[in-house]
Amino acid sequence: MIHRLDDVIALFDGLFMSSHRTRLVRGEDEPIYLPADASHPWHRVIFAHGFYASALHEISHWCIAGARRRQLEDYGYWYQPDGRDTGQQREFESVEVSPQALELLFSRACGLRFNVSVDNLGGEAEVDREAFRSRVEARATRYETEGLPQRAEAFRTALAAFYGERLPLEEALAAGRRCLEGSPEPA
Repeated sequence: MIHRLDDVIALFDGLFMSSHRTRLVRGEDEPIYLPADASHPWHRVIFAHGFYASALHEISHWCIAGARRRQLEDYGYWYQPDGRDTGQQREFESVEVSPQALELLFSRACGLRFNVSVDNLGGEAEVDREAFRSRVEARATRYETEGLPQRAEAFRTALAAFYGERLPLEEALAAGRRCLEGSPEPA
C-alpha cells in the first residue's frame, strides 16, 4: 500500500481546516505545533522530514490537546531532547503513552507498520522498549473499549475509509466528518 504525504495532508486538512482552523504541514527538522498568529491564520501541526509516521504522531498529539493547549506553542508541553536521564525518560514515556497509542490506531487504520518510539538516542537511561510497547498497546486497547477523543475518531475513520475501504477522498472525508457532528468535544 502506498502512503503518500499528499493524501494524509488532504485527509487532515479536509477534516480540520475549516472546523478547527488547523492544517498539517511538512516540516524540515523538528516537529512542532504552532498556533495561529498575526502572520498565520491557521494553527499548524508541523511534522518532521516529510515522514508519514511523523505526521501520524504529531496528529495524535493534536487530537489529545484540549482547546486551551491548542493556543500554546507545542501545546505548552515540556520536551527534553535525546540524552535524557532515567527520571526524564520515565516522564517522557508517561507523557508519550497516549499519543503513541493513538498513533498505533492510526497506523492500523491505514495499514502502516507502527514502531514505538522511546526517543532517547545517546541518553544514559536504560530503556525497556518492550515494556513501553506493552503500555502503548494496552492504552490503545483501552481507547478502543472506551472510545477515542472525537477528533482522533474522526481522523481514524477517514484513514480507514480511504486506505482500508479504498473510498475516494471526499467519501472518506464525509465518513470522518460524521464523527465530528453531534456533541461537541470537551475543552
